[in-house]
Amino acid sequence: MSSTIWSVDEHLEDILAAVKPLEPIELQLPDAQGCVLVEDITVQIALPPFDNSSMDGYAVRTSDVAGATEEFPAVLTVIGDVAAGSGETLHVGPGEAARIMTGAPLPPGAEAVVPVEWTDGGTGGGPVATMRAASDAPEGATGEVRVHRPVEARAHVRARGSDVQAGDLALEAGTVVGPPQIGLLAAIGRATVKVRPRPRVVVLSTGSELVQPGEQLAAGQIYDSNSFALTAAARDAGAIAYRVGAVTDDADTLRATIEDQLIRADMIVTTGGVSVGAYDVVKEALSSVGDEDEPGSGIEFRKLAMQPGKPQGFGSIGPEHTPLLALPGNPVSSYVSFELFVRPAIRALMGLKDVHRPKARATLTADKPLSSPSGKRQFLRGTYDEEAGTVTPVGGAGSHLVAALARANALIIVPEDTTEAEPGTEVDVVLLG
Repeated sequence: MSSTIWSVDEHLEDILAAVKPLEPIELQLPDAQGCVLVEDITVQIALPPFDNSSMDGYAVRTSDVAGATEEFPAVLTVIGDVAAGSGETLHVGPGEAARIMTGAPLPPGAEAVVPVEWTDGGTGGGPVATMRAASDAPEGATGEVRVHRPVEARAHVRARGSDVQAGDLALEAGTVVGPPQIGLLAAIGRATVKVRPRPRVVVLSTGSELVQPGEQLAAGQIYDSNSFALTAAARDAGAIAYRVGAVTDDADTLRATIEDQLIRADMIVTTGGVSVGAYDVVKEALSSVGDEDEPGSGIEFRKLAMQPGKPQGFGSIGPEHTPLLALPGNPVSSYVSFELFVRPAIRALMGLKDVHRPKARATLTADKPLSSPSGKRQFLRGTYDEEAGTVTPVGGAGSHLVAALARANALIIVPEDTTEAEPGTEVDVVLLG
């Protein structure tokens, strides 16, 4: 462990330089949700694949209904039904019409669709409001229909390829596959896609004082909140996250637990046991795990010029050189450290171009100046108001105040060279979700 003090940026650069995107795999559409495409997707078939009706109504020739009015309707012979998905083709000749449902293919001979509301629906009376089901249609899908208004060619017809044409680029590499993208892939007939998988992140908290929520607390014990918060944060960042409840402060137990977890991990995140006390079990367990043949393997523990979150560890472990990030144990320190270092690393594993949370400039609103230690970059919890362009600190600077974190939607950055931020000054804020 060197006595060097590292900056936030140096530490993050080292992490991002070491974390390589996961190898692409072919996944079924439902499993590809949240993943990043590694290939351009070209449309194989036009959408829609055929001219189809955008209304329930009657497929007609335009010349047969020219000049039609309610007083002098065009009377057409109904030759049958065209339903969505029906393969049989009717041919609409002069003086003829076919009942047609929304989405059904436009039959040969027809040039337009007359909405059912512009007809008598085959009843022989005035205009009707809806299409009757085929089984109880008065004309039994034959007979006559009176059309009360003319239509232009292609009226109420969705043209073949009006959504996408064959050969079009549907989605480009680098796109995150969300619900609309899955819908498009399915619509153009793709069952699988090549993507970078969502990284599997194992989150593990350490500390003999930690008890799982729902159990009874004894004297000197606290509930394990970090493993829950960080597992949720990993999932929120796009990972498949596994939580391992608190491991006691014993180096051999911890090392064995981590080795057991490597089988299902693309990244391991520990929280607690990294500062300079006698019981800093993570440091003790991991300081000797390097692989001599592998440059840069093993875990390096550092002091960073930041508050909260000064003690940090990073490196790789195990035969696959799985990245491991060791975060401090204070709940706020661990969460801030996650946002600054782990979240970008997860997003780098996913192959995303932009790994960072969005930032904004905001006017500081506070009742007194914010003090910050010289030479350290301070991250304070804040409530950002986008409309007003302001940010207000919540809670104090303590790294254990979980309640304030739950009310914050931003981190206020106080730079290394600033020891006091006056109300009314502009500050950078990191927007959290």
